[in-house]
Formats: sequence, C-alpha cells, structure tokens
Amino acid sequence: MAGRNAQAPAQALPAIAAAAARPRPGVIATALTLCKFRIGLAIMLSALGGAVLAAGGWPAPGDTLLLAVSVLVAASGAGAFNHWFDRDIDALMGRTRKRPFVDGTLSAHPAWPALFLGMISAGGLLAALRFNPASGAFVAAGALTYAFVYTVWLKRRSDWNIVIGGAAGSWAVLAGAAAFGPIAEPAVLLLTAVLFLWTPSHFWSLAVAIADDYRRAGVPMLPVTRGTATAVRWNLINTVFLLAASLGLVLQVGSATAIVFGLAGSAWLGWTTLAMVREPTRSTAMRAFGASLIQLGLLLAGLFSHFAVP
Repeated sequence: MAGRNAQAPAQALPAIAAAAARPRPGVIATALTLCKFRIGLAIMLSALGGAVLAAGGWPAPGDTLLLAVSVLVAASGAGAFNHWFDRDIDALMGRTRKRPFVDGTLSAHPAWPALFLGMISAGGLLAALRFNPASGAFVAAGALTYAFVYTVWLKRRSDWNIVIGGAAGSWAVLAGAAAFGPIAEPAVLLLTAVLFLWTPSHFWSLAVAIADDYRRAGVPMLPVTRGTATAVRWNLINTVFLLAASLGLVLQVGSATAIVFGLAGSAWLGWTTLAMVREPTRSTAMRAFGASLIQLGLLLAGLFSHFAVP
C-alpha cells in the first residue's frame, strides 16, 4: 500500500525512545485508549438517540443496555484496529505518540486485527440476534466503515477521507432505530444527517489545529491539501448544513428542552466556527473542535430529555 511503512520512520525513533522511558499506563487506561472510548461513547449515544426517536420513548432497560453494548463493542474494535493499522503515522504526530502500539505498551503482533475484527463481528451479531438482522448489519457497517473505508482506504489517499468516513456515526443511528422501529421516521433521518455532517466539522477543526502533524505524517487532511483558508471556509459551509439539520431535528421533536439545548449548542458551535474563519489559529480551531463535542452532547441530551427515562 502506498505510503504504508512496516515500522515507524527514523525521525519518529527519538519520540518512541522517550515514550519507552515513561511509566507504562495501567491495563484499564490502556484499554480505554486503545478502543477510543470517547469516540465509541459518542457513537453509542447516537445509536440510543436513533432508538428513542424510532420507538417514541426509551426501550426496556435490558434492550437499551444490549444495544449500547453491541454498538460500543463494535466501535471499540474499529477504534483499536485504527490504532494498530496507523501505528507508523501515529508515531509522527504529537497527539498520537503515546498510543499503545506506538510507545511500546503493546507489541504490534499480526494477530491483533483478528481480535479487533472479532469485536466488530460480535457487536453486529449481538444486535442481530437480540433485535433483527437490519440492526446488526448497521452496527457492523458503522464499525467497518471506520476501520476499512476511512482507515485503510481513504485516510492516506484523499482529503475526502473524513467526509465519507463520517458515515460511521450515521450507521449507528440507523442501528438503534432499526432495533425498535422504522428507520424512515423524519426525526431518525435528520439525526442520521446530523451525524454525517458533524464528523467533518469536528475533525476539520482539529486538522486546522494540528495541520503540521498531518503534513509531517503525510495524511491528506483538508488543511494540508487545500490550505488553511480553504479548509476553514469548507468547514463553515459544512457547519451551516449541520446546524440546519440540527434545527430541523429539534423542531421535528418539538420538545422545549430539546429546542433550548439544541439551539444553545448550535449557537456556540456557529460562533466558534466563525471565529476560526476570521482568525484560523490553533486556539480558535481547538475551541471550535471542543464546541462540536458540546453541540452534539447538548443535542442528544435534549433529545433524551424529551422521553421518560425507564
């Protein structure tokens, strides 16, 4: 594969040596890092959002837990696969130099991918057996999109990587909806669109902040291939569509709490995105990156508050 190195390039060796001298993290901390727990949690909550919108309320506690576990297991497998596959370029970036396959906490044995793909299969199978084949297929599709479409195919080849890779979160919404109701509900489709649009706004802001890292690693993120000015303009355009979809969703739900939470998060994301366009610095980009997390969190919190918690 073009650009794929069997081991970290020579310029990364000092960072690896320095990392090796640090105390090793504990097993739990390593597992959470390896599985990209924060991303997995966001995907899991998105699946629960699809579930409550399709069902018109919270499913039974046991079903809610099983859906959450199936999505989290599959997403964790995809995140861990990303760590294993990208260990060479991760060694070149300050943000990722402490990942377990880079700093020596875990050896990059070729058996690891089988375990991670097994986790993806297990998550999809659990959803298929407990709910229906469609839900299981959507669970697996989301994880496989991140593992293969984004990580293996597009990340090192095209600045469309994170746009198409954004479908991973959308599949999770459909997985939750398919488990408990029709996926063609307007609110479900709007949340699916929100997740698809959210991912570029989220990661393009990060890419602006750490463009030098991506450039050093040879990853064609938008600020690297098109320049920062173009990247922030495209980010603004995408964010406008994201905020429109978010507004449509909360209006479709019709809950006062959902509208207030959704508007608050959207206003903050819009403000920080405009600030990044006016002054595209690392600090403004990181503020927009953080605002995207707040926007999605408040949007989902508003949706969940509309339904009675079981």
